Parts: sequence; C-alpha cells; structure tokens
Amino acid sequence: MVPSQSRAAESEPDGLEDRLRRFATIWSRAIFPATATSLTRPEFETHLLPLARELQEALHAHLFDTAPATRVGTALVAAHCTDPEALGRTLGVIDSYLVLYCGTEELTAEDNRARCARLQHSLAAGFAQALRERTLSEQEAIARSALAARNDAEDALHATQARFHAVFEGAAIGIGIADLEGNVLEVNDTLTQMFGGLEHHVRSRNVSEWVHPEDAPHVWRLYDELVRGEREHFRVEKPFYRNDGTVLWTNLTLSLLRDAEGAPQYQLALMEDTTERRLLNLRLRYEATHDALTGLPNRTLFFERLEKTLSAGGGARFGLCYLDLDGFKAINDSLGHSSGDRLLVEVADRLQSCATAQGEMVARLGGDEFVALTTGPDTQRGVVDLASRILHVLATPVRLDGREFTVRGSIGIVEGPAAGRSPAEVLRSADITMYRAKAAGGNRYEVADPEADARAITRHGLTTALPAALERGEFFIEYQPLVHLDDGTVHGAEALVRWSHPQHGVLGPDRFIPLAEHTGLIVPLGRWVLEQSVRQAMFWQRQLPEGTGVHSAVPLRINVNLSPTQLHHPGLVADTVEVLERIGLPPGALCLEVTESALIGADEDLLKPLRQLSEMGVDIALDDFGTGYSNLANLRRLPVSVLKLDRSFTQGMQQHPADPVDLKIVEGIVALAHSLELAVTVEGVETGAQAEHLRRLGCDTAQGWYYARPGPPEQLHMLSLADAV
Repeated sequence: MVPSQSRAAESEPDGLEDRLRRFATIWSRAIFPATATSLTRPEFETHLLPLARELQEALHAHLFDTAPATRVGTALVAAHCTDPEALGRTLGVIDSYLVLYCGTEELTAEDNRARCARLQHSLAAGFAQALRERTLSEQEAIARSALAARNDAEDALHATQARFHAVFEGAAIGIGIADLEGNVLEVNDTLTQMFGGLEHHVRSRNVSEWVHPEDAPHVWRLYDELVRGEREHFRVEKPFYRNDGTVLWTNLTLSLLRDAEGAPQYQLALMEDTTERRLLNLRLRYEATHDALTGLPNRTLFFERLEKTLSAGGGARFGLCYLDLDGFKAINDSLGHSSGDRLLVEVADRLQSCATAQGEMVARLGGDEFVALTTGPDTQRGVVDLASRILHVLATPVRLDGREFTVRGSIGIVEGPAAGRSPAEVLRSADITMYRAKAAGGNRYEVADPEADARAITRHGLTTALPAALERGEFFIEYQPLVHLDDGTVHGAEALVRWSHPQHGVLGPDRFIPLAEHTGLIVPLGRWVLEQSVRQAMFWQRQLPEGTGVHSAVPLRINVNLSPTQLHHPGLVADTVEVLERIGLPPGALCLEVTESALIGADEDLLKPLRQLSEMGVDIALDDFGTGYSNLANLRRLPVSVLKLDRSFTQGMQQHPADPVDLKIVEGIVALAHSLELAVTVEGVETGAQAEHLRRLGCDTAQGWYYARPGPPEQLHMLSLADAV
C-alpha cells in the first residue's frame, strides 16, 4: 500500500517540498501537545521542517547512513520534546508517513520500508542517548546547584527518569539494555512479548545464550568489537529461539552506550520483529520456484539445482532424464484441458514416487515436459534405472472421466562428469535425445550420443540458415545430361540444385531438401530452381546451331524435380505458366519429375494441376518408378508421359553376363510403358555394358556417370555442340 501511495504522491504537481511540509505539519500536530517548548505550533512546525528534510535526504541517499536520524533524535531532545509520548508519537509518524510522503521510486517498497525502520531505530537510539546525557547533565547541574534548589532539582530528576521510563516502555519496537558482560539488565514490554511474554526468561539471560545455527558468520565478531569499544553500533538480521522453541526473526540494531568519560558502559538493543515478513518472503519464493499445477519444482528451481550440480568439483557426475509424454495433445483435444491437467498431476505424482533416493529430484519444465535429475557415484547405472522406473510407473493406465488412458513417454538421457558443461548445453542434448526416442516410436529411452547431437545441431543450423541462404544467392544448379540410347545424342538435362554453404561447403539436395520441405521453404526454392533451369534451357536452345539433326525438330529439354509440397501448392500451375511465358521457353521443352511415392493413392484434386500442365504440353515424368509399390494399372490414369526407372532394377546389368531377372523385369516394364505410349528413362547408368543392355531392351533415354556427372551448364552445352558436329 505505501509504495503505491508514494508514487501517487510523487505524481502530484505540488512537488517534493510541499510533501515535505505536509509531513512536518503531521509531525508537529502529533507531538506538539507532548512538548515543553515555548514555541507556538506554527513556529514548532517550522522548527521541525529541517529535521524532516534530514530524514528525507537520509531515506533517498545513494549510500545509506542512519547518522542523520540519530541527530534528529538528539535534536528532538534539544527542542524539549522529552515528554514520554514524544518519541512514541514521532516513531509512529515516521512509520506511517515518511515513506508515503518522502519515499523514492529508485528503491523497492521493501527497501523503502527497511530504510525507514533503520531510521526509526537510529532516531530512538539518538533520542535515548541524548535523553540520558540530558539526564546526566541535569544531575550534574543539580549537584552544583545551591542547597536552596535541591528539592526542585530532585523533582526535575524524577520527572526526567519518569519520562525516560515511559519512552522505554511505550516504544513500538523491542528495547533491551545489557552490561558489557552481556547480562540483560532491562527489557521493555514489547521485547518481552516478542520472546513469549515471560519477562524473567529474558531479563535473566546472557546474550551469549542466544546463539542460533542460522546466525550470519560475522554477527558475533561484530558483537565482540562493540563491547570492546571498537564499534559504536551494528545492524544485522538475526534469529532467536523463543521460550517455546519457535524461531523469532528480527532486524537487530545494537548500539554502545558510553559513560560521561566516554568509556563503554552499556549495550542497547533495538529489535524489530520480521518473522511474518520472512514467512511471506519464503512463501513467495516457494511460489516462484514451484509449479502451481503439480507442486513439483519448476524450470527456475531446476536450473538452480542443475547449475549447482554442474559447478561441483571433485569428479562429480550427474544423470538427467528428459521426459515428454507421447500423444498428450490428443488427450487435451479430446477431453479438454481440465482433464489434461488432472492427467499431468497424476503423472507428476508417479514421477515423484520414482525419485525418492538421495540426490534425485523431479521437476516440470512446462506443458507435458518433465525432467528428473540424479547425482552420486554411479549415475551411469542410476540414471538408466531411474528412466526404467519412470516408464514402468507410467505403464499403469490412468482413469479419467470413466475412461482409461495408457500414458506413454519418450525419455532422453544425458549422463557424465559435471565439470565443463553448462545447464543449457545439457538440456539441449537431453531434448535432442528425447526427440530421437520419440522418432524411434516412443515409450522408450535413448542415451545421448555426441555424434547424433552434432548431426541434429547441424540440421537445426541448416534449417535456420535456409531462408537467408536463398536471399544471399548461396544456391546454384548443376545439370546432368539425358542421352538418347539409340544414337548417344544429348536429349536434355536434369537440373540438380546444390547449396554452397559458407561453413559446410557444397551440400547435395539430400542434406537440405527434406529440411526445406519441413519448413515450407521448398516452395520459393522450387520456384527459383524452375526459373533458373528454364532460363538456362532457353539459353541452350539459342546457342545450338540450326538444322543439326534431332535438336532442330525436338528442343533441348530440361527436367525439374517437384517435391510433394510443391504438388499441393495452389500456385503450381500459375507459377509454371508465368515462368515459361516470361522467358519464352516452349512447354514441350520442360519436363517436371514427380516421385512415384508422391502419387500413391493420389486423388483427382492432386492430379488436376498435373493434368493441366500436361495438356499445355509440359511433360510429366514419374521418377524412381518401381520403388513405390504402386499398382501398374494406375499408370493409365496418371497424366505422365515418361517413366524414370529406378537404378535398383539395372545394377545387375553393369557387367556381362547381366542378371537375367533384372533383364526380364526391365523388359516387362519397357513393354508396358510403350504400350501406354510412355517413354522410358533409366538413371544411374555407370558402364557401357549397362547402356548396351538398356538400348537392346528398348529404353529411350538414360543418364548417369557413364555419360557425365552433374556439372555446370557449359558441360552440357559442349556435349550438345559435339553431337551437332
């Protein structure tokens, strides 16, 4: 409440000086009736204004110092504010209004209140010291006074002592006085109540008996310095045991009181009970470090524990299980998030039952992701045992809304020496390994493999670099010639995209095409490959001499691969037509290759764009034919004009004698294709014997290393010119 009021006050237009004057007005109204001053109340308010300014400046100071508050306490006594109620009312005003009118947003609300409390302690100490010195001064004055004034002096002494006693007893904070040996001499009622209400249990004690296991290491060193006179005061947070064994937490300010000659005489303790505040902070800490749904440690607390584990020396080892539930989204979608939450609570309870040994803990990272950590001398075996226990307890069905569900999970295990690893690195390796277990079917665990991690990280790096690579022009195309088997002339070329990666060098399509498919980048990449290939084909046609055999009747053709994602893209036909028309290449010079597996079970909606392209004159080739287990009868309904026979059928023909089974299979496929008026292209031709067998079997065109490896466009151009000559 106070900080928000303070900010509200600071937003008012009357400024800090006006708020300071309001504070001084409230202060003067509170203590003026309890003063012995001859000033009027407005004059007394003016007198209090510089004291209020000292408190405000101390509260705002970058280097906090309570000395100004001590001086204010002394000044109050000097201004004759020595009535028993003056100090109590002053402390009450400061506690209620100092932060409200003079607080600063540069500090947190808790820091503002902490500084305010320390200023109260110092003011009370200064007031007590000044009042004591005033009493001593009055006593000396009485001793030097004439015998005629003895009765008046005694009355004044009695009044002073009464006022001091009233202040001592009426203070809102605990006050105690002890001698230099630590024997408690006096305590006020507030301090007695803080310790349980039995005065003799406090007054009869020695401060050395109040040692607590959670004392800060330097507390008693500071105390020894104070009683030796080497320190005037110190302030610490210190716990005490109450009479019933419970713990009392306090902000303790201990000050040294000296006699008239300056020698140490007493020690004065001011105590503020902070037990409830500390319990609140502990509660807030628990809520900040534990999952609200399951009660397990959350990501924050787990990372703290993991970081502490990894920073341990002495050859310490650790084991970590990273668990992700299989199919949890389906349960959430079918039964709703409420049922999903109940399932997560049940899973959390089961996981907690698995990690009961010393050095083991379970945490929820978020969603349906959990982690289990184990430490000890034999984590290599222990972490595998922990993963097995987790899978075992998850195997028992969970009953939700009258239905039973079997919970499955995939676990990634990371184990090894703690030294030299960061929490982020460990979690990344565990996450990668967990997805490897999920890809293997789930309901299992996998152990981290540095090589597999490196491959996964490389894949991720390539995936994230793909968009920028296309923008930076890192892709290029190589061309592999397609050759007529009957006369060996160049029929065309297949465009094969490559990636010139800055770190990994030239990458083949098998390294990045699946990643482009997964991210959707295959569509703009495929459009770029189509445009570059069509442009190159147009260039070839312009460079070939006219009237050079077959090339004058049939244009040099370019084959471009289409991915399954491109087949489903609604802009396939429009993009292809736009490229052909803009560049001027005849549709018959373009062949789009589609893998057989992409067309298995294809419906008319998928075949429609291929039919449109085929009707325009674009050839459609069925690539990798023979690997998709398709029904041969389906060839009749596919809008294809070319079959590209997979190399697995022709490897047995690379040498004489050829494999008779392969010969029969290829012979049958060629006969079927020709009966359907389909041309047959064979890929992977590597020997002259293989090429001769395929020619005799009636295959139309071929490509492979026997003719040329994929290369720059100039390679095919030179081959074409050689054929023409």
